[in-house]
Amino acid sequence: MHVLLDTCCVIWAVSDADQLTDRAAEILRAPTTNVFVSAISCAEIACLADRRRIVIDRHWKLWFNKAVADNGWSVLDIDLDVVQEAYSLPGDFPRDPADRIITGTARLRDLTVVTADIKILDYPHVQSVWDT
Repeated sequence: MHVLLDTCCVIWAVSDADQLTDRAAEILRAPTTNVFVSAISCAEIACLADRRRIVIDRHWKLWFNKAVADNGWSVLDIDLDVVQEAYSLPGDFPRDPADRIITGTARLRDLTVVTADIKILDYPHVQSVWDT
């Protein structure tokens, strides 16, 4: 399985695994799962840390790089194709830029989004998983 973590799942997988559902944790532990993270999650984590909405044990840049390295995740860049997909999503999708980038990336790369975000889970034009 090839999955793309949304930002909350990145944070929870590293700092608060109890927030993950059993299904999400199982997917992340599976040896056949390839885990990807969008570069937009780095930006979101930076903003959350700078605003003190999350508490992490080191500078956000060091935290993010360590999280990716320790877990063997791959970071996906945001290129023109991703931006164009993110802002031409079919149907009705919320305006949040990070959610659009994550969803657009997943659609372009045929990835399943691991997310607790109901907006993404309910969006019929992308594969997603959480299972509460």
